Amino acid sequence: MNLKETLDTDLLIDDEYEENEDTLENKFLTFVINGEEYGIEIRHVTEIIGIQNITVVPDMPQYVKGVINLRGKVIPVMDVRLRFCMGARDYDERTCIIVIKIEGQSVGMIVDRVSEVLDIPKDNIEPPPEVKKSESSRFIKGMGKMDDRVMMLLNEYQFLFDANKGERH
Repeated sequence: MNLKETLDTDLLIDDEYEENEDTLENKFLTFVINGEEYGIEIRHVTEIIGIQNITVVPDMPQYVKGVINLRGKVIPVMDVRLRFCMGARDYDERTCIIVIKIEGQSVGMIVDRVSEVLDIPKDNIEPPPEVKKSESSRFIKGMGKMDDRVMMLLNEYQFLFDANKGERH
């Protein structure tokens, strides 16, 4: 293969990658916490797994339940209910872990149940209401509207890396 063919092949691969990126735009994995629907950009989701044996790690915030061994890789797991300062709930057969990857960091999010993947056009997303900011409202980047439903869309980065760890004061 000469240089031109190599460049053409590389460019073709890049075009396919960009095309795939565009197909993920405006797509959200929706899930339920405490009866309310939330969404997370599908581009951050690597997989959805059933609840696993979680190894407790000492001296972690309350919402970090511990770590799991996922095919040889240790992944921290957080309970979304506790991250939002909601009451704990026993896990059941619908409880699952959404594994997401943000800036190279994989994290498992324990949710009550996963709903579906939705395509939410940008004009159906509004900023969160400007009411008194609560501990968990800083994790919401928008409100997605689909038919008569409204779901809170997570700010994934804020949710994972916010310096204020969501502990009750």
